Amino acid sequence: MRAGSRLARSAAVALLFGVAPLACATPVRTAVVDRGAPTATTAAEARGVSLVTAPTGPVTFAFGGDVHFEGELRTALAADPATVLADIAPSLSAADLAMVNLETAITDGGTPEDKEFTFRAPATAFDALRAAGVDVVSMANNHGRDYGAVGLTDSLAARDASGFPVLGIGHDATEAFAPYRTVVNGQRIAVLAATDVLDGHLIASWTATDEQPGLASAKDRERLVAAVAAARPTADTVVVFLHWGTEGQTCPNGTQPELARQLVDAGADIVVGSHAHRLIGGGRMGDALVAYGLGNFAFYTSGGPGADTGVLHVTATGRHIDDYRWEPAVISGGRPRPLTGGEAEAAAAAWADLRACTDLSP
Repeated sequence: MRAGSRLARSAAVALLFGVAPLACATPVRTAVVDRGAPTATTAAEARGVSLVTAPTGPVTFAFGGDVHFEGELRTALAADPATVLADIAPSLSAADLAMVNLETAITDGGTPEDKEFTFRAPATAFDALRAAGVDVVSMANNHGRDYGAVGLTDSLAARDASGFPVLGIGHDATEAFAPYRTVVNGQRIAVLAATDVLDGHLIASWTATDEQPGLASAKDRERLVAAVAAARPTADTVVVFLHWGTEGQTCPNGTQPELARQLVDAGADIVVGSHAHRLIGGGRMGDALVAYGLGNFAFYTSGGPGADTGVLHVTATGRHIDDYRWEPAVISGGRPRPLTGGEAEAAAAAWADLRACTDLSP
């Protein structure tokens, strides 16, 4: 593409969001990340979805839960990143924007933190996610800084080198809380991420501040709510992806509905998240959609409830949630594999039944 065309397209995105256009030497971008770091052509665009020139219309989202690359997944990643998530790729790729929680440090170095479980993966994890149709991930979770300051520095460097959109971490709080922005079918989309789960003795060192790199923490409610409110005026649809909930529980804990309400009141249209290693119900909170727990997604698990997973598909036109549905899957060999037939129908009904202990409506 000629430099003039690049600049024109960059200016179009910039005009929609009120950010500075990209320089003519910058490769073509159809997404804008407020932090100012290089942004990437999304998987949606790679699949032929025009993010600027298409007519205004509905946008489809696909959300999955927790992803790491430990155990069998590490072996599969080393063998061929392009096929690690091949079974679930059609479901993710069908959406205009697909997102998961990347629950690992992206590093080959660093020192494990003083905690029970620590996860890390090489930068080829981004290749696997991109090949599966994932467009953006959150690293705001209780494993995003598992390998200390060195691991975090490596993760940020890997993010920038890959050009893969990563939310919820940064060199400071401004960067960590910054939204990912893109335009799909004429609709301006803003996505933010934060974690409400951090080991108590690590909160201070893991939390991004004005002076310290780290993770966007939902424990700083005022800052998170302010970030959502700031994104609202220049977005048609605002999404918040959270790491929240209580491990092993299939109902929201006492703080989740309160936090969801605060975010919806601040302007969020879709609030989703994971952490509990279990599915938790989802549904409507007024005009917004809330899903309290998406479960494990690509994760080592020994079966049982922790292996129940799926993709939450949401269709939105601006602030209106047109439709949503749960596509059930099961984790086998660490990887999500879609269910079919009667198994899929039963699993979808079981997911709908989880709404009974929430404050949400169908």
